[in-house]
Amino acid sequence: MSELITPDLVSLDQDLGKTKEDVIERLAALVQGAGRAEQLDGLLADAIARENKTATGIPGGIAIPHCRSTAVTQPTLAMARLAEGVDFGAKDGPADIIFFIAAPEGADQTHLKLLAKLARSLMKKDFVASLRTASSDEDVVRLVDETLGLGQQADTSAAGAPAGAAGTAGASTTAGASTTAGASGAAAAQQQAGEPAGTPGTRKVVAVTACPTGIAHTYMAADGLKYAADEMGVELEVETQGSAGFTKLDPATIAAADAVIFATDVDVRERSRFAGKPYVAGPVKRGIDEPKVMIEEALANAENPNGRRVQGGAAAAEGETSGATEGWGTRIRKAVMTGVSYMIPFVAAGGLLIALGFMVAGADIANVADDILGTATLWSLGDVTVLQYLGAVLFKMGALAIGLLVPALAGYIAYGIADRPGIAPGFAAGLVANFMAAGFLGGIVGGLLAGLAAYWLSKPQLPRWLGSLMPVVVIPLLATMFSSGLLLLVLGGPIATFMAWLTEWLSGMTGASALALGAILGFMMGFDLGGPINKVAYTFAAAGLGAATAANTAPQEIMAAVIAAGMVPPLGLALASLVAKRYFTVAEQENGKAAWLLGASFISEGAIPFAAADPLRVLPSTMVGGAVAGAISLSAGVVSPAPHGGVWILPLIGNPLMFLLAVVVGTVVTAVVVVALKHVGGAHAKVADATASRGDSAVVPTTA
Repeated sequence: MSELITPDLVSLDQDLGKTKEDVIERLAALVQGAGRAEQLDGLLADAIARENKTATGIPGGIAIPHCRSTAVTQPTLAMARLAEGVDFGAKDGPADIIFFIAAPEGADQTHLKLLAKLARSLMKKDFVASLRTASSDEDVVRLVDETLGLGQQADTSAAGAPAGAAGTAGASTTAGASTTAGASGAAAAQQQAGEPAGTPGTRKVVAVTACPTGIAHTYMAADGLKYAADEMGVELEVETQGSAGFTKLDPATIAAADAVIFATDVDVRERSRFAGKPYVAGPVKRGIDEPKVMIEEALANAENPNGRRVQGGAAAAEGETSGATEGWGTRIRKAVMTGVSYMIPFVAAGGLLIALGFMVAGADIANVADDILGTATLWSLGDVTVLQYLGAVLFKMGALAIGLLVPALAGYIAYGIADRPGIAPGFAAGLVANFMAAGFLGGIVGGLLAGLAAYWLSKPQLPRWLGSLMPVVVIPLLATMFSSGLLLLVLGGPIATFMAWLTEWLSGMTGASALALGAILGFMMGFDLGGPINKVAYTFAAAGLGAATAANTAPQEIMAAVIAAGMVPPLGLALASLVAKRYFTVAEQENGKAAWLLGASFISEGAIPFAAADPLRVLPSTMVGGAVAGAISLSAGVVSPAPHGGVWILPLIGNPLMFLLAVVVGTVVTAVVVVALKHVGGAHAKVADATASRGDSAVVPTTA
């Protein structure tokens, strides 16, 4: 018998509720009741969160809700055949066959492949028909075992098993490998017509399928496209980028393909392999619901000279992969975030090295490091002490590293828009911004100009001989001339003037102005917990570190205030869930345990599970607590040379006691406010009701 499903995980012909959430909760209770999940709330929260990303209903009256969860102890299937169908978002109506897949976060590849194989089998009409006629829980388990090749029938011939249940055909038997279609339908049609299989006239398509969880929809979409291609006489190979790993399509197969299909809900890995190919893109569920339409659209684009082609640009990849057309505002925001994410290691390395230099040789090393390194060596120190020399080495390495902050920011913003052709123009624009003292703002502007220029230069369809020169010669040359030229001739001067004024204003902050700025930054850090507003505050602080000097510590003070405020939301919710447990579910109390470490490490996202469950009470609390922490830190002159790290960089923090005080006070304020708001809203009664209802549903009838 399979380890994945047992008779006590099956419910036949029962009423499990009127909504998909009700059904998922009852099936999750079966999983917990079988001893395969440590607690129900966590599993249910993860399952509902996954369901909210993409509906799991598929044509044929089937739904396959699934999730990965830390609450799950072993890979598990729970199955229900409902007495009355429930809407799971399928286009053809309610579902009555429900398979709930619960996988641990660290599930091994063998089990993930089996789960994926079951999902693919649900695309087979005969297998689903067998499930609808099964007379007992044991029959369902036997059918699943036969499908997975795990039951007593594993060694029997396919004729002894229900049609379509003995396994998946062809290359589908191994989840994660490329799936080849056309061997049955297309090849047979060609042979009947007297045409050898695989002739040059055969239409060829390649596809990539991927979903966030990578267990079910990834492989079901692959099979949906495969079966449709069989019927249409089209050769199709699919690369399933799922949780069980993936095997890349052969480059020769990609080169020979007429078109590409991206049925994905996440970014396609190594999308540049398909550059220049006609394509159609959509969510992974479209590969299940409308596979034939996707194939027809892909082939139509192949025949249309003006049809969409894979560009290879990062921004295009993100927008096209999701099947949604992003506005330029969204694409630019993502590109700036890309630049910031790549910039942070430069800031971290440079800032920490500078701080270590100060610790070894004192703050005055900033003024004499060049002189020391110009006259002394490790083997001939002269009048310089060993500590002074090592301090100068550390400081200089840090200063050079942090000098790459603006070029890296600009280079990777351009990369975020135009992929690799944008990197060289972006770095060049960043160096120009440094030269003109335009700072991080000049780097952002230069990176955007370089990226946009490189992106638009890559759009025209050119002859092959010229197209090969574009990304390595023509685009870098013209995009650099455009972006760097605009900075040098027009934009750099005004930006440098503004940055000089901003630096002077920040350096002069004292008293009420410092208090207000700290409160504003802290408020932003607690506003959306890692979202756009939070990232604006963090980017402002991290990018400004490059302007810090021994005489101008304002950027480091801002960085410290942002770190302190960003630590507060998870810590405040962790404290509240510890001292006022009756206002929090069991799952939230478990999340609170993890939030201590996340908050201490400056990971604001640790508070997201609380905010998702109760945003109207949690977010005001984190905003107030963050504002208090930021105000205390900035008004006390706390400094941080590093852009990240939380308590782990405490030895490098200037005025560490006030830093800790800011974090502690902000944490307490957050906890007090959230508990007060939950008390006023009667949250404790709702938690008690939810706990009781889930306790009642722990025992679910499993037989008719």
